[in-house]
Amino acid sequence: TPKIYHSSLPPTPIDPSSVFTHLWGVSPANPGLVGSYPGHLKAYIDAETGTTLTRAQVRDLALRVGWALTSSNDLGARRGEVVMIFSPNSLSWPVVLFGSVAAGLRCTLANSAYTPKELKFQYEDSGARLVFVAEELVHVVFEMFRQLGVPEHEARRRVVVLANGLEWVGGPSATRADAAKGLRTLADLVRAGGKLDHEERFDGDQANETVYLCYSSGVCTTHFNINAAQEILRPPFPKLYPGKDLMLGMLPFYHIYGTSALILLMGLTEYSITIGMVELLHFPILCGIPVVIMPRFDPVKFCAYIDQYMITTILIVPPILLVLASHPAVDNYDMSSLKTLISGAAPLGSGLVDQVTKRLRFRRNRKDDVVISQGISYCDLHLLFVADLVIIGYGLTETSPSTHFLPVSDAVRKVGSIGILLPNLEARLVVDVGAEANEGEPGELWIRGPTVMKGYLNNAAATKDSITPDGWFKTGDIATRDSEGFYYVVDRKKELIKYKALKRHLVAPAELEGLLLNHPDVADAAVIGVYSESRATELPRAYVVHAHPERLKIQADKVAFQQDVLKWTHERVARHKFLRGGVVAIDIIPKSASGKILRRELREKAKVELKR
Repeated sequence: TPKIYHSSLPPTPIDPSSVFTHLWGVSPANPGLVGSYPGHLKAYIDAETGTTLTRAQVRDLALRVGWALTSSNDLGARRGEVVMIFSPNSLSWPVVLFGSVAAGLRCTLANSAYTPKELKFQYEDSGARLVFVAEELVHVVFEMFRQLGVPEHEARRRVVVLANGLEWVGGPSATRADAAKGLRTLADLVRAGGKLDHEERFDGDQANETVYLCYSSGVCTTHFNINAAQEILRPPFPKLYPGKDLMLGMLPFYHIYGTSALILLMGLTEYSITIGMVELLHFPILCGIPVVIMPRFDPVKFCAYIDQYMITTILIVPPILLVLASHPAVDNYDMSSLKTLISGAAPLGSGLVDQVTKRLRFRRNRKDDVVISQGISYCDLHLLFVADLVIIGYGLTETSPSTHFLPVSDAVRKVGSIGILLPNLEARLVVDVGAEANEGEPGELWIRGPTVMKGYLNNAAATKDSITPDGWFKTGDIATRDSEGFYYVVDRKKELIKYKALKRHLVAPAELEGLLLNHPDVADAAVIGVYSESRATELPRAYVVHAHPERLKIQADKVAFQQDVLKWTHERVARHKFLRGGVVAIDIIPKSASGKILRRELREKAKVELKR
């Protein structure tokens, strides 16, 4: 009999409606409200120009775009069809996203750094037809269509340009790029003359229809009603106050971490949401606070905008914390408004957190401390640092995303735990097929509940491997559970290093990385397993970045640094965790845009190095 664990928290009621209705809905009983807040409140602000959209304006513009998409003879989009958004962050993003959702369309969000070949895969796999594209990326889209064999006249019909000018919302104009001239623009849709009377309704069971198709590592997840994902997380999230708090949005909206900021704050999407979209485009709106939009991260502008707009809350990734720890721009601007930093997508060492906290505290005139919320991602694990407390949460894209959260009251007593299971969810810890882990023993964490994805788009095999017939999602993370119901993640199942092939000798890379980041001369670290033919086993191998690279002037300095790190580590771990695969000093740890370590690149690098 499966050992099924239930949440100790009471079930949370879920709003059975669409993303648009949940975030931007209006009621005759409260005509001045959009969602749950006054329509005149700011929703999105363009960081560079200060151009602002209120909640009422976003709803109005979205309904106009929805009308143009569905009523134009040329566009003729129909409920359930897929549109693609291919653009860096901009004020156009929420208008296009929610305009499409209001029209009953599905959105697939493409990485703005994609090549034509990469974009072609997502366009075909998602079944998209129309493409909303940033002005500077038009040439990529037309090359994609050329590779697909789409005639130019037809390609032009499928494109809507997100121009750099903001005159369509009262902002400054900009000269149109040659490649975008003569093409339909978002401004044309807004000015088409019509407007939907109301959004397409998705009530009851229809609220479970997929609305966002987001890709990660070449696969796309499809989800149920994302309202569930937002509502079960809202109670433990740091309190945000309308009229007082502002969030800075520079993480890419095409990523679930960025979208969450767009959506978490707003509260309704479907499973395929990426963090960027969910937490930057939605969640702030759900909480009634505005998002100041940056197209991309720039350290000087990042600090300047915090000062200019008095930003209180920011979603970040670990590389940005490295900037906050050392970049001189931090000393040139007033950062005292900052209250909360929420870091996700990759591991974050306590040493770096302490360094940033101390630097920001030194720059403050207030007595209260900065809250640093950390995301340690074995998949997408979120840790929250509150002053000197560590509050942790856990989740994955496939679980929309959060499944666990550590209450503030238990942050010290249960340090290192990912917390308790969120409402409406069930969990198991599975050792092998048909075998369950005993209390305190490690097992693969399985999750079941309304926030678990439907499956991977167009990939039945991957879905079958990940979700059991009775609805259990296999997270791939190894965890334990104590007698009080608190969970602890050990590492990714696939990333555990099997020293001497013994279960008791499994080595967690994340554990060693966290330790290495406490070394006074280590700025960043990554650990992989390398196979030794002579020893017939995997060995832990560390790649480290020196905190002061200028000190490594000659090869002898590098060798001495590597030996020091090796000796320092071996004094602090059990023998089976020794870095027998070696320590290598490098200039930078390869990471994805969201801050995840690209271990495959390091494994390839190690193969070359070990052949010498």
